[in-house]
Amino acid sequence: MKTRILLADDDAILLREMNDYFTSSPDYEVVGRASTGKDAIALFNSLHPDAMILDMLMPYGDGLTVLNGIDKIPAKIIAISGVSEERYAQSALSGGADYFLLKPFLMTELDQKVKNTRLRTPVKSYNAIKRTGLEQRITEIFMTVGIPAHIKGYQFLREAIKMAIDSPEIINSITKRLYPDVAQRFETSPSKVERAIRHAIEVAWNKGKIENINSLFGVKVYSSNEKPTNGEFIALVADKMMLENI
Repeated sequence: MKTRILLADDDAILLREMNDYFTSSPDYEVVGRASTGKDAIALFNSLHPDAMILDMLMPYGDGLTVLNGIDKIPAKIIAISGVSEERYAQSALSGGADYFLLKPFLMTELDQKVKNTRLRTPVKSYNAIKRTGLEQRITEIFMTVGIPAHIKGYQFLREAIKMAIDSPEIINSITKRLYPDVAQRFETSPSKVERAIRHAIEVAWNKGKIENINSLFGVKVYSSNEKPTNGEFIALVADKMMLENI
């Protein structure tokens, strides 16, 4: 049985991308699209979808207005936002969303979140909010060191760091475990994951933000002539996150 999904975002390009992705999948049926909070409420209450992708910042009713205005039926809500502030994640989860996803994201990542929420009832707890805080902190670090969000290595590197935090020993099996696990989640090959992460790190170094990197970690870790391996950089950021207890 197909999952009936409603898309709500005032970004016309992203809305079209989501529509094209989900309509091309045999697992989904896009039952409606909304670009305002008012339309999202009306469509949700009339169509009763199985799931809704909800942008938290829309005209004529933001995400919280939508969450408060929809019928309380057993639908799953994936809240999305380009604002990297923990209060947005907290308000979305406490307002009724099942998951919060920070833009930009891959469609495969969004797809997986929808599947996950359909398979289980997520726990809107401190752990869920803490996880969102972790992703936001990684995003902040990437911005500081100069890794742009539009390159493929950005998403791969972020996922690799989260894996290293969850299972620190995986850094010792980067070729046999980490790359293949990331590749499986994004439906690509381990070699492409390795190259994309390497490219992301090189972009940061080529931008000459070595001072920002050393300042971030509190010590002079690298010079402009040095570049960390993929594993070194992933371990460095993961260790910092664990020390910050995020």
